[in-house]
Amino acid sequence: MKILVLNCGSSSIKYALYDMTTRSVITSGGIEKIGLPDSFIKYKLGGEKHQQSRPIEEHTAGVQFIFEVLTQGPHAVLSDPAEIAAVGHRMVHGGERFTESVRLTPEVMQAFAECNDLAPLHNPANIKGVNAVSRLLPHVPQVGVFDTAFHQTMPDYAYMYALPYELYERYGVRRYGFHGTSHRYVSQRAYEFLGINPQESRIITCHIGNGASIAAVKDGRCIDTSMGLTPLEGLIMGTRSGDIDAGAVTYLMDKLGLDTKGLATLLNKQSGLLGISGLSSDFRDILAGIKEGNPRARLAKEMYTYRIKKYIGQYAAAMGGADAIVFTGGAGENQWEVREGATRGLEFMGVSLDDERNRACRATEAVISAPQSAVTVCVIPTDEELMIALDTQRLAGE
Repeated sequence: MKILVLNCGSSSIKYALYDMTTRSVITSGGIEKIGLPDSFIKYKLGGEKHQQSRPIEEHTAGVQFIFEVLTQGPHAVLSDPAEIAAVGHRMVHGGERFTESVRLTPEVMQAFAECNDLAPLHNPANIKGVNAVSRLLPHVPQVGVFDTAFHQTMPDYAYMYALPYELYERYGVRRYGFHGTSHRYVSQRAYEFLGINPQESRIITCHIGNGASIAAVKDGRCIDTSMGLTPLEGLIMGTRSGDIDAGAVTYLMDKLGLDTKGLATLLNKQSGLLGISGLSSDFRDILAGIKEGNPRARLAKEMYTYRIKKYIGQYAAAMGGADAIVFTGGAGENQWEVREGATRGLEFMGVSLDDERNRACRATEAVISAPQSAVTVCVIPTDEELMIALDTQRLAGE
C-alpha cells in the first residue's frame, strides 16, 4: 500500500511517499517559493538530491507538479498515480471541532473551512491541497491529521484565557496548541522505547526547533501545552517572541505606530533568537556567535534554554512530577547545548543528565540521563509524516 503525505504551507508544499508494507519512505521532497517566479521543487530519491525549477503560481499547480515528478521523467517512482491508495494531509488548525484524525468528506471540509480565521495563512492552503488531490485522484480516500487535535484533551482551566467569557463563546478565543502530531508521535514512541505504561505515566515532550512547544502528557493524554490560540505563545523560538506582556504589546504599538499587521510581523518574524541576538534565528549560528564572544548571542542562548526549563518545571508541577522528559525537533534532537541548558538546575526534581551521553547524542533515540536520575531524559527524533501516514492507512479503509 502506497500513501502520499502532503503538508501544504502558506508558500510551500512538503511531501513524502510511503510504502506502508515496510513503513519506509520511497521519495520525499518539497516545493518552495510558491507564487514567486523562482519557485522550485527539490526531492530525494535513492540517497540523491534533485531539483527542478518552474514558476508555480499557487498550490493547485504545485500539487500537479508533485504528481508529475512522481509519475514522469527519469526519477519517476510510480507508473500510474492510481498506485497511490490514499493521501494524508497535515491540517493546521481544527479548532474544537476536530479531536482526532478523520476521513475528509465535504462536511468535514466545510467545518474545517470555518476555522480559517484561526489560521488564515495555513488553513486555506491546506484546503487547496485537498481540492487539488480531489481533481487529480477523485476516488482516492483522503485523511486530515490536525496539528491541534492531540491537545484537545486539555481541561478547560488549562485552555481558557482570563478574558470575558463571551469572547470564547463568540470567537473561540482559547488556547489550542500546535505540533500535536509531533507530540503524539514522540510520546507514543517514548512509551515503547522506555517501557512505560501510558496509563500510569507523566511525560514532558519538548519539540524544540525554529518553532518550539512543550506538552504535558499524563496517562497518555495531553493536559497542557505551551502554544496558544496561535503558535506565538510559549517558548522563545527562532523568530517568534513567545510569552510577552500584552501591555508591552500595546505600548509598542503606540510608540512605533504599528497596526495589527505590523505588530504580527514584529512578534512573529523579527523577534525570538533573531531579535535578541541580531545574528540569526538558527541556534547553530547563536552557538557560533558565543564562541566568537558575542554577548547578545550568549544572552539569546540563556533566555532560550531558561524558558524551556521554566515550562518543564511548570508541567512537572501540573502533573505532580515527571517520569520522563523527551527532546525532539531540530535543536532538541541535534544540539546538546539546548538539552544541557534546559535541564541544568532541575536536580531538585530528580533530573540528572549524563554529560557524555548527552554530548554524544545527535538525531538518534537515546537515553541521556544518568543511571541514578529519578526522571529519565531521552531524545526521540520526531516523524510527523509517518504519524500522518499511519493515521491515513488506518482510516482509509473505513
